[in-house]
Amino acid sequence: MAVTQERKNELIAEYRTHESDTGSADIQIAVLTEDINNLNGHLRTHKKDHHSRRGLFKMVGRRRNLLKYLRENEVSRYRALILKLGIRR
Repeated sequence: MAVTQERKNELIAEYRTHESDTGSADIQIAVLTEDINNLNGHLRTHKKDHHSRRGLFKMVGRRRNLLKYLRENEVSRYRALILKLGIRR
């Protein structure tokens, strides 16, 4: 269910803002989005897994707060990121 280390490294390489960036808001949002998408697939087959559903809600809230931070501080990065990730349709 969790994102593998190889996939996380790919996301870091794709969304980093500079060479040594490993934890910017962009990367955190991308990794959370990947986790949320994986967990949504799990919950489609296991509808009564309420413990995982709670974890999903916590991840969505964390991503929402990071997106709010990015929107308030750097609107251009926010808009580029939501287009690239395909969220906020």
